Amino acid sequence: MSLWETVAIPVIAWGSSGAMVFGGVVPYIPQYIDIRRAKSSEGFSNHVCLALLVANILRILFWFGHPFELPLLLQSIIMIVTMIFMLQICVRMKADVDLSTHRKHFSDFDYRFFWKWSYFRDYVQCIGVFIVTMVMVTALLSEFPVYVETLGFVSLVTEAMLGLPQFYHNFINKSTAGMSVKMVCCWFSGDTFKTGYFLVRSAPPQFWICGLLQISIDVSILCQVLLYRGQVKREPHRP
Repeated sequence: MSLWETVAIPVIAWGSSGAMVFGGVVPYIPQYIDIRRAKSSEGFSNHVCLALLVANILRILFWFGHPFELPLLLQSIIMIVTMIFMLQICVRMKADVDLSTHRKHFSDFDYRFFWKWSYFRDYVQCIGVFIVTMVMVTALLSEFPVYVETLGFVSLVTEAMLGLPQFYHNFINKSTAGMSVKMVCCWFSGDTFKTGYFLVRSAPPQFWICGLLQISIDVSILCQVLLYRGQVKREPHRP
């Protein structure tokens, strides 16, 4: 065997797997730093955290019914931890500037304030309820291939749509102020790499189709950066 086959190929394979495991969290490092520096999370939509938490929780459950590559499983675990940190700092920064005396809680079960609660513990409660519910449902229906495949499909589609909350947030405010452009550039490069990885590894079509959808959303957000450049930021949108 040649040096290329014995050394280079395994190194490239391990490098690709490592990039898949840790590459997904890299875009959120500059955004986290920007939020801490500005003492504000106004430019970042915490619905991005919701989308990624749901997608990766479902992907982990999908793995138990239809095992896939270990790097993708590890990526989901690390992404969940990362989103918890992102969510925590977003909630803390919003609490510091929220002058309202009416505190919103998950236990109020008011759909109008879903994912707009006042305390981080309410988000943790919601995530916990979702995990317990989905584990119970999956335990009951894991023998049905249709359910397992649907679980995987919903996970992929949810992740593919993760940029939409940020796109909508920018559109409503007519501004990308507070949003880390580095984060979106990392999204684009990461999604491009991931889609290529799926194609090379002959992953099921829904994987790379969702990857292409993610790339198109990334490009749309980057176009917003150019479109809203130099415009004065509107007052924060509070639906």
